Amino acid sequence: MGDAIKRCLWASGNDTAMRDYHDGEWGVPLHDDARLFEFLVLEGAQAGLSWSTVLNKREAYRRAFHGFDIARVARMTDAALEKLLLDPAIIRNRLKVHSARNNARAALKVIEEFGSLDAYFWGFVDGKPIRNRWHAHGDVPARTPLSDKLSKDLQKRGFNFVGSTIIYAHMQATGMVNDHLVGCFRHREV
Repeated sequence: MGDAIKRCLWASGNDTAMRDYHDGEWGVPLHDDARLFEFLVLEGAQAGLSWSTVLNKREAYRRAFHGFDIARVARMTDAALEKLLLDPAIIRNRLKVHSARNNARAALKVIEEFGSLDAYFWGFVDGKPIRNRWHAHGDVPARTPLSDKLSKDLQKRGFNFVGSTIIYAHMQATGMVNDHLVGCFRHREV
């Protein structure tokens, strides 16, 4: 890129999509149910893969899962999900593809109980982002006691692909946690 902007290590390379995601989305508090659900599906799809791979397939996921309309995804048939497994534009893992519908159904129950996914997720941080002050990439944890707690609660509610590491990544992505390094230009902005 050639500029002097300091970014978190994972976004400082030549991958434009990763840089744009870091600069514009990652860590920004998110309060939209469809977007929260989108990140839940995408983080689950990432399991065992790089975020760059998932990010480059994001638009295909949006098409495949009806813009992450939770009710529509919950109504997807087995046949519709099996057809998605033929689409090379998404990650063709049967368990991950079927988990989107499963998690949509579980999300609808959460929405019924809490009024929104927003209220549910943000209730774990009392409605305010946790602002960490990490100085080096190696300081940032892969999971925390809070992500353990949220993961267990999601699993109890029937969600899958919601292990603690996946959920911590979800918390980072949706701004529940600000894990931009102190030296990153986005730390103060977020």
